Amino acid sequence: MTRRRLSPDEVELWRKVTRTADRLHHDGKPHEAPLPKPAPKKRPAIELHPFDMGQKPASPPAHDLSPTPSERLARAPLRMDRKTHARMKRGKIVPEGKLDLHGMTMDRAHLRLVAFVLKAQADGKRLVLVITGKGKHRDEGGPIPVRYGVLRHQVPHWLSVPPLAQAVLQVAEAHQSHGGGGAYYVYLRRNR
Repeated sequence: MTRRRLSPDEVELWRKVTRTADRLHHDGKPHEAPLPKPAPKKRPAIELHPFDMGQKPASPPAHDLSPTPSERLARAPLRMDRKTHARMKRGKIVPEGKLDLHGMTMDRAHLRLVAFVLKAQADGKRLVLVITGKGKHRDEGGPIPVRYGVLRHQVPHWLSVPPLAQAVLQVAEAHQSHGGGGAYYVYLRRNR
């Protein structure tokens, strides 16, 4: 049940009554009359854009909310020499080793990656190339987003956690001549 608002005459009448009435429990403060509720604020109307018959609707937003591996690597802090990093990103430094993970399961790819990176560091190599491929697009448009390129998403994570984190200095997306978005440069720390 909603309460109706008091009219200005009723509010004035209430104030007269409260001035003449004695309170049962007097705390020394004058009694305030209840004020009428403020009018609710109207929300701005939703702006609708005109739509003509036969016009194509705007494309729905992509539902992959997490950043792509390329975006995450681009935002990662630089832990190596700036000039060397720039030369590496331009494809001017030739990788000393290469690992191709195409067609492997995640378990097998992880084992091969760990063995390859640790052996490359033990051999004194500084720059290696890890090829993951770009992956196949398998999203059927259902309510749950499906990532494509499982290894492409997992390899940077594997390189940033133990046991590989102690061996890897920097990870960057490879230059187009070395595979572009389907490959990563892995710059290794010096073996001491």
